[in-house]
Amino acid sequence: MRYLHTMVRVRDLPAALRFFCDGLGLRELRRRDHEAGRFTLVFLGTEADGPELELTHNWDHDAPYTVGRNFGHVAYEVDDIYAACQRFVDAGYAISRPPRDGRMAFVRSPDLVSVELLQRGAALAPAEPWASMPNVGEW
Repeated sequence: MRYLHTMVRVRDLPAALRFFCDGLGLRELRRRDHEAGRFTLVFLGTEADGPELELTHNWDHDAPYTVGRNFGHVAYEVDDIYAACQRFVDAGYAISRPPRDGRMAFVRSPDLVSVELLQRGAALAPAEPWASMPNVGEW
């Protein structure tokens, strides 16, 4: 398992970049604009394969974020997403967003911290019970 990133929502992307890049010393590693979803993702870090900070800028959101809404999730890359999800289920946790695509899932900690699980390498073939499992709550 490898820690990937932490995501935070930002209202003013240039101001956030000034803070994290000029102030903290991170650098922009990559950026993705999503026209259909009206948001931008900017990944910051210090090295190419190191942990990252993901800044999510929702284009149409002008109000300050409330506590809990500004912080998004932590993400981990796993060797087998189905096995990782099954460990959580076996431990009594609900999978908030099942890995229907064989690539991505979300589960929440007891303190409601969202944890994203991402399949290392190519997505696994869709498999039950995950392929038909509905989302539960928020993530």
